[in-house]
Amino acid sequence: MIYLDYSATTPVNEEVLKSYVDTTRRIIGNPNSLHKLGVEAKNLIDAATRQIASILGVKKEEIIYTSGASEANNTAIKGICFKYQNRGKHIITTKLEHSSIIEPLKYLEKQGFIIDYVNLDSTGKVDLEDLKKKMRDNTILVTIASISSELGIRQPIEEIGKIVKEYPKAFFHSDITQSLGKEKINLENVDLASFSAQKFYGMKGIGALIKKENIVIEPLIHGGKSTTAYRSGTPATALIVSTAKALRLAYENFDEKEKKVKDLNHYLREELEKEQVTINSPKDAISNIINISIENIKPETFLHALEEKEIYISTKTACSTSELSSAVYAVTKDEKKSSHSLRISISPLTTKEELTIFIKEFLRIRKELSSLYEKNN
Repeated sequence: MIYLDYSATTPVNEEVLKSYVDTTRRIIGNPNSLHKLGVEAKNLIDAATRQIASILGVKKEEIIYTSGASEANNTAIKGICFKYQNRGKHIITTKLEHSSIIEPLKYLEKQGFIIDYVNLDSTGKVDLEDLKKKMRDNTILVTIASISSELGIRQPIEEIGKIVKEYPKAFFHSDITQSLGKEKINLENVDLASFSAQKFYGMKGIGALIKKENIVIEPLIHGGKSTTAYRSGTPATALIVSTAKALRLAYENFDEKEKKVKDLNHYLREELEKEQVTINSPKDAISNIINISIENIKPETFLHALEEKEIYISTKTACSTSELSSAVYAVTKDEKKSSHSLRISISPLTTKEELTIFIKEFLRIRKELSSLYEKNN
């Protein structure tokens, strides 16, 4: 099997899984209980939370555990908008965002909020001058992911944060799901940030929203004691402990892992460019993601043909429901490219040998499917 869909989800690290299983077996108390077993569970959660906070450069009290990045994104967006709608109803975002950003914004638009999409430059980066022009006195939220999940485009979140700070009624939220474990990130100018453990070899079903301590939000879930007033429900001790482990391991030998992925990306790009494959991801995108387009071949057809050889890639982000990639269209302005896009995502676990086999099968399938298309047309 050759797995090239790491941006959708990663395999659980064996040490992380062991941490989860050991905690599940050993720590049976509810962290909300006042007896010894409950206190033991709470102490373990507190220790894990301190570790996560230290790695991310935030305060322990600023971490809200969720079921994943989608819940964290919804909590941030709705939480800010419902709490501060008396200040204004203007929101700014981009056309590159994940569906767990876009769909809550569409919902809020029906509630009377106004959504503005900031312009992008030719490489998909936010046009900072356009962002300045779009900011208003009644802007209450700017939500822009640190890295596009489809194209791997990095956004200048530190500069964006500085612009938002000039407007005291506005908050800056960033989905940092595709950043964690892949690059070092500075959250100094970010008010709220979302992530999911499954993207850095952690367990599925656990994520977090970082909310700076001076900000109040309206919770999505009410009732029941938890680690914070902003998300009710019994804390998942084993998931939280395993997330701390996964995050710590993700940043071990970071430079070595980063170099390996860069080298793999360079090799893959070179081989695809030799064969005149259209690459949609800009050259300065994160090395883990390469988005391409295959003319006249349905992405799903190509994906399933590769699947027959136990090679796994993606058509778009795993949570996308549209046939056309709005993210690819936002950058390329080409409907054909955006409706025929494929995403290859690699990791330090990927080998050059795997990519060599992938390229060989990719070219064979492209030739076969292209011939079939020409025959039928």
